[in-house]
Amino acid sequence: MHDYKKFLVAIDFSDSKNKVVKQAKHLAQIFNAELHAIHVLDNIPMPDMPYGTLISLETPSDDIMLQTEKNKFIHTCESMEILPSTRWLIWGTPQDEITRLAQQERFDLIIIGSHGRHGLAMLMESTAKNVIFHAECDVLTVHLQDSE
Repeated sequence: MHDYKKFLVAIDFSDSKNKVVKQAKHLAQIFNAELHAIHVLDNIPMPDMPYGTLISLETPSDDIMLQTEKNKFIHTCESMEILPSTRWLIWGTPQDEITRLAQQERFDLIIIGSHGRHGLAMLMESTAKNVIFHAECDVLTVHLQDSE
């Protein structure tokens, strides 16, 4: 059995009930593992920043959309008692930044939500699928219903 000691949970806010974070927190407690959280900003314009840029959570932003994303991420992490030193807000492509950070920081396990897809939607690219195929560590997907 693998000795899981360092987890990375990917937060994307599509899971309104924080099911993924709750599962990650529960597993981290069982394994007595360190829990880190990542949110990748890919849905707001970020001028003059290359992909892979770590965004400070301590410094307020004049950009309303960026500050809104920061606040949601901070609130989610605080509600799940994820320490400030283990929070990662990064600008980029989610699957690339999640797998890059996991390799760089030597995580044992990535925990990510996955919506069950059927028909044509199965053929479309998904962040979870790409993370599974490109991560160098184990990946656990938490099944989310479309209503979640």
